[in-house]
Parts: sequence; C-alpha cells; structure tokens
Amino acid sequence: MENTRHQNRASIFVPLMPALFVFLWSTGFIGAKMGLPYIEPMTFLFVRFAICAVLLLPIVLLTKTRWPERSMDWLHIGFAGLLMHGGYLGFVFWAISLGVPAGTSALIVGIQPLLVAALAGLLLSERVSALQWSGLLLGLVGVFLVVLDKLSLGEGTITGIIMCVAALFSISFGTLYQKKYCSDMSLKSGNFIQFIVAAFYFGAMALIFEERSIQWSGELVFALTWLVFVLSLGAVSLLYILLRHGAAANVSSLFYLVPPCTAIVAYLLFDETLAPISLLGMGAAIVGVALVNLKPKATA
Repeated sequence: MENTRHQNRASIFVPLMPALFVFLWSTGFIGAKMGLPYIEPMTFLFVRFAICAVLLLPIVLLTKTRWPERSMDWLHIGFAGLLMHGGYLGFVFWAISLGVPAGTSALIVGIQPLLVAALAGLLLSERVSALQWSGLLLGLVGVFLVVLDKLSLGEGTITGIIMCVAALFSISFGTLYQKKYCSDMSLKSGNFIQFIVAAFYFGAMALIFEERSIQWSGELVFALTWLVFVLSLGAVSLLYILLRHGAAANVSSLFYLVPPCTAIVAYLLFDETLAPISLLGMGAAIVGVALVNLKPKATA
C-alpha cells in the first residue's frame, strides 16, 4: 500500500518536472545579475559550489549512498561536471560581469537545442524527426524574438560574446556527455563529485584571475542562497533526472523556454517591460518545445 501511494505521488510529480525545471533554471540569470555587482564571477561560483559540497556531503554519508564503482566512472562524472558547471556557468557569469546583458547571454545559450539535436544522432544514435527539427527551428525563432529588443551593437564586449559562445558549446557537449556516460550515476554522490570538481576549478580560476574581494550585502546573500539551494541542488538534479528518462534532444528543447521565463521573472523583479514581440516569441518557443516533445501516434 505504501509503495502504491509513493508511486502515485511520483506519477503526479513527473509531468510537472519540465515546467519546474524551466522556471528554476531561468532564475540563474537573475541570481547572477543580482549578485555580481558585489563579487567577482569566479569567486562567486567558488563560494557557491564549496557551500554545495559541504551541504551535500553529510547527506551522502548519512544515507549510505553508493559511490561510483569504477575509476572511469569517477572521471566521466567529474568531466561532465566540469562541462556543465565549470564551462557553462563560468563563461556565462564572466560574460555578464563584462557587461553582456542577461537577455543576450540567454539568447546565445538558447541556441543549445539545435546544437544538441545536431550532435545527438552522431554521438547518442538518437533519431530527430522532421517534426522535431521544425519545432527546434521554431523555438530558435522564438528565442530571437524574445530578446530582440535587448540586442544592439553597443551592448557588451567582443570578449563577453565569445564567452557566451563558449558557454553554449560547454552546456551542449556537457548535456550529451552526461546523457551518454553518467545516466546511471547516483544523484547524491554524483552531484557531490561534480560540486567538488567545480569548486576546485573555480577556486583555481579565482586565484589566477581575480582579487577575490567580496562586498557582503543582502542582495548577495539572497542570490547566493538561491543559487545554492534552488539551482545547484534543485534544478541540476531535475535536469539529470530528465536526461535519465528522456532523449537529449527533447530535454534540451526545454532550454528554449528559459529566455522567455527569464524575461517574465525580470519583469516581476526589475520592472523590465515586455514588448509585444517578446510575447510573440514566447508563444513561438512554447509551440516549438511542444513539437519537439510530441509523441508520435502508435501505429496499428
């Protein structure tokens, strides 16, 4: 009876996971915008992942969570974490600190589903149908429409734009690598390994490139708390669960909804206006994701 109730609760929660993931993931750009005025990007991320590792270790030990059995599994999990956390977040935070608007960063990284879909067939032997390709392209159009009013030639720097492109490739290859080599990892021990790898990476980057100065404020504490608990411990776990149970191209299509959701959150928190073209783009992105995730009818 208890198992039946647990399965019923799980069956209710699973359909809500993609929407919850999109909302949580989109708030990462808001957290960066809120915290970066008070701390350098690599230092910010080092503190974030060091806290994540410290919080997660007792849970892993107390619950007697299984660790990877083979040394190669440790390497796969660590390398995936370096791509998903070190490369993606490092380049995004660096770009925003260089003046690239959060909307522009979201736009460039939002191209990720097309890159993942193009590589998924080659690396994961996943079939992407013509309908899914049309959804991916429509989602791309939607992303451009959402952030079109935020783009101009004078925003950000060339270095910052290059950082965003590097983040795009890092999250794309990280998604594929995680799906191919780390789908069976324990979420608790696997996340801990990746948090440790990210903390060492960002700590080294901070030592080399930054002064590591921190101006503590209410905004920074809130941003750090939100990014630790909601993003690193919550959204990342949701992403890995989705990758475990779905095709990489389908899961990656959800990233098309991140810029529209970011725009909504920015409107509520920072009073950034939403132009009609942005609303049109949101609709296009939603339809695109629906097409990518549409299940084909069973043939008789």
